[in-house]
Amino acid sequence: MSRYIESELKPFNAKAYQNGEFHDISDEDVKGKWAVFFFYPADFTFVCPTELGDLADNYEAFKKLDVEIYSVSTDTHFTHKAWHDSSDTINKIQYPMIGDPTGTITRNFGVMIEEKGIADRGTFVIDPEGRIQIVEITAGSIGRDAGELLRKIKAAQYVAAHPGEVCPAKWKEGEETLAPSLDLIGKI
Repeated sequence: MSRYIESELKPFNAKAYQNGEFHDISDEDVKGKWAVFFFYPADFTFVCPTELGDLADNYEAFKKLDVEIYSVSTDTHFTHKAWHDSSDTINKIQYPMIGDPTGTITRNFGVMIEEKGIADRGTFVIDPEGRIQIVEITAGSIGRDAGELLRKIKAAQYVAAHPGEVCPAKWKEGEETLAPSLDLIGKI
């Protein structure tokens, strides 16, 4: 994707591992609700389980916001199951773990590291219309924070529900927002 924000989710079909079962998943399953696509380099690694475990620990908070998490790596759904079965941290995961061994989804989001065949650490928040609202890409050695992701999603949901308002830096749910106007120019 040359421009991420407001880009539409591209079509895909994949297999996912979730709650002891394999199932098919496609872009059609994602539309109509808020979603996080959470790309990570590979199963059985070091930073990845800390991030996925953090998401698992906060999964109920995401569900309360009607947000589904989809973790994605270029591993297969079989590898996801093996990792789930062998790691106490990964065993906590209840959200879908999508296998993308062909790299189709990873390339659709523009986070494939071609020379390695793995994904960058990319986070994409998709709105119910299937459009990307938030993008974060970090270096492989830098883990992400589920709490900060939740804050950003709350802001995205707020502005989606309140056209004409924007959320300032460090905005938290319940705090004041801004209504851009000529009156505010130079006064903030």
